[in-house]
Amino acid sequence: MGTSLNTFIEIFNTGFEVDEETVQLKKIAIPIIQRDYAQGRIDADVNRIRERFLGSLHQAIMADSITLDFVYGDINANGVMTPLDGQQRLTALFLLHWYAAKKENIAATEHLFLGNFSYETRYSARDFCSFLIKFNPSFTKKLSEEIIDQAWFPLDWKKDPTISSMLVMIDAIQDEFAETQGIWARLKEKAITFYFLPIKDMGLTDELYIKMNSRGKPLTQFEHFKAELERELRKIDEPMAKRIIRKIDLDWTDMLWRYRGDDNVIDDEFLRYFRFICDIICYQNGGTTQGKSNDEFDLLKEYFSGQNENVMANIQTLEDYFDCWCCLQGDNTPDKFLERFISNEHQAGKIKVEKKRYGINIFEDCVRNYADISGNGNRLFPLNRIVLLYAVISYLLNKDTVTDKEFSRRLRIVYNLIQNSEDEISDSELRTSGNRMPTILKQVDAIIKTGTIDEGIEKNLNPSQLAEEALKITWVENNPDKAESLFELEDHDLLQGQISIVGLEHTDYFLRFQSLFSCNRDLVDCALMSIGNYGQKEKNGWRYQLGSKKNMKAWRNLFHKSGNNGFERTKDVLVELLSRADSFTDELLSGILNTYINDCETDNNYEWRYYYIKYDLFRPGSFGKYYWDDFEKRPYEFSVMQTESKISENTYQPFLKAVYSNNLSKDHYGQRAIDGDNYMVCANSAYVVKSTATNAEVERIAIAQSDKGIDTEDRIIKLQFVLKR
Repeated sequence: MGTSLNTFIEIFNTGFEVDEETVQLKKIAIPIIQRDYAQGRIDADVNRIRERFLGSLHQAIMADSITLDFVYGDINANGVMTPLDGQQRLTALFLLHWYAAKKENIAATEHLFLGNFSYETRYSARDFCSFLIKFNPSFTKKLSEEIIDQAWFPLDWKKDPTISSMLVMIDAIQDEFAETQGIWARLKEKAITFYFLPIKDMGLTDELYIKMNSRGKPLTQFEHFKAELERELRKIDEPMAKRIIRKIDLDWTDMLWRYRGDDNVIDDEFLRYFRFICDIICYQNGGTTQGKSNDEFDLLKEYFSGQNENVMANIQTLEDYFDCWCCLQGDNTPDKFLERFISNEHQAGKIKVEKKRYGINIFEDCVRNYADISGNGNRLFPLNRIVLLYAVISYLLNKDTVTDKEFSRRLRIVYNLIQNSEDEISDSELRTSGNRMPTILKQVDAIIKTGTIDEGIEKNLNPSQLAEEALKITWVENNPDKAESLFELEDHDLLQGQISIVGLEHTDYFLRFQSLFSCNRDLVDCALMSIGNYGQKEKNGWRYQLGSKKNMKAWRNLFHKSGNNGFERTKDVLVELLSRADSFTDELLSGILNTYINDCETDNNYEWRYYYIKYDLFRPGSFGKYYWDDFEKRPYEFSVMQTESKISENTYQPFLKAVYSNNLSKDHYGQRAIDGDNYMVCANSAYVVKSTATNAEVERIAIAQSDKGIDTEDRIIKLQFVLKR
């Protein structure tokens, strides 16, 4: 049995030695039992494969010759070959040679051999090939349209899957090669070759053919990918290529098998993890994935072919990133390993991830969700998850020098940083923070390997959180007996790793904070406000953040350092409240705010905080957002927002809503109460009634105030009294 390197032209003109006999190939016939021609099917995967295949053929014609692996099959006594493997490639080459011959007006005697290729799947496909060879297109329009217009083309042929696929491929060839000259000459010069393996008198029964050829089951995208990967690796190093492919087929497949999809294969799972690895390589080399192709074949070519000067390092990364999950020893599987370090609730030695958002097994999340393999390839795995998974892998690659205990502590540091670096974790040059992923990964490496913050790495994670983590590293070393209490505070849902709102200087308050926020959040809000205005003014200068009885994000915004003004004031008020008891209950908090209300009413001292605490409508429980135009000069002129960032028709002026609950004008964002032909607004020291027609002032209801501009009467009660007269 002999194997030779040939072109499509040569196989019909050359005799082959098979079992010491010379065999002349006279015809290639795709048998009835063979599946239809599939390279011209219309779906996302086939489109991509076809485009890449034709792109490779075009590159071969233009510059670099290409070899298309093996084509083999049974040759009978009459010289007719029934292909076992290579039908799709042979058909594509048949159509490319036909296109070149017709486009370049090659003499008929030179392309007579095209008549030796035929489909026996259906008479229609066989006749189509025969008519096509004789047809001379004008090339003045789309080839498929010109072919369909011919008298010899019955319209029902369009329903034949092989013919329709051939027409698609012909159009694709026309699009790819329309501007290319000298195609035929390059084909004769062996621009495109393949290994041809003729097998004489094999006795190819239908049963054997079905078993060997998997009729009706085209190669998957992953199988094409693996073949191309192997081809590129072989060009670099043959033993290395064999090792990698063997691992894909055995070790890596075994490891991924538990994560297989409903199709009972690991193809998509492998490709998603491959995409993750490519993105990591990109970041480690200082790049960004923004604007890059999502196609795994393009990524393969970019990172794992000889055209990349770092290809050997990239191949090592690929191998290491798969191997590390196969060598977990006592943990046995990624699931068991990750369960030792990640939880959905606070547990000693573990980081806490939000159950509603993420599972414990971040590796499984990656291989299942990293990218939309079947669609446009867009990444579905957020950047913060990429950083966390990278941290885990960094440990797995350095297990010989980092203990489990050290990793547990260092992973917590990384996770605290991730949770508090939402603005910094970016790979887009269009964002203010720019592409920080390369420096972020360097910082993560430093933390996992050494347990310290590398201050020499610029522009990586959130600077405030980096500073806090550096302080906590020293604090934990000096206070090992209190470390677990700190970690439990870090894991509180409202803090998520940042504890500066309490502070390391208030160790005794760690448990008190948890006790306080296990109480009714509305009572906590009011108790804080009774001590002082704990709110923060946002960067825009008009929107204010306060707490909320329902919305957890409102508290997180308050307790995490940001560009807002007033964080230290919030901390002072919170610490003051925490100082008042060793533990907190709803009854205790109710007593605090009731005392405040009673004192205000006794002293006739009605700050805006009094109204906020006494009247529920000031605290609707939405996003905790309020609008003040000038808080310092006009504290009573403010609006309660019902959205997170914008004034809307549901916004309202609370002093008006308390009396005119159903008469606020949505057109004026709840700042006017409609009363017949007039409307009322709330000024800092009065209610003002104006004419709707002229906006002229009709009446002013003054509010008694102290020299400091603080109400000395409850303005809500006063308005209710005035309206009843």
